[in-house]
Amino acid sequence: MTLKPVAVVLLACLTLSACGGVDPNSPLGQRKAIFKQMLKTSEDLGGMLRGRIAFDGPKFAEGAVRLDALAHEPWKHFPQVREEDHTSAKDDVWQKQARFQELARALEAATGELVAASQVQPYKASNLGPAVQKVEDACSACHKEFRDH
Repeated sequence: MTLKPVAVVLLACLTLSACGGVDPNSPLGQRKAIFKQMLKTSEDLGGMLRGRIAFDGPKFAEGAVRLDALAHEPWKHFPQVREEDHTSAKDDVWQKQARFQELARALEAATGELVAASQVQPYKASNLGPAVQKVEDACSACHKEFRDH
């Protein structure tokens, strides 16, 4: 077997695998990365409250601060006009900007309240649950209106 057929097959596989990817530097790629970080962080916080992960007050507080910082980031990666890339955002994101921004601010406010709640010591999971629920509700409200599942 010669090296040329193997190289051609390898090149074809690499080319095809690159077709489905999202440019990480594009607005879509940047906001997807932020949303994934937000999901991971919120899952860790929820996991601590629901017993899937051992509750650690200082780690919870750090996660709340991280989530709050992330909650302010994705909105700047929604361009004025919908991009051509496949996105799970509905057209309403661009057609109903005032409402979209209202829900973005609601999430930011909820994560800010979570940070404040996570600073109260002694750390108690029971005191943090309502603030986490408010963040989850804010995420859910935006997804229901603006995400194409």
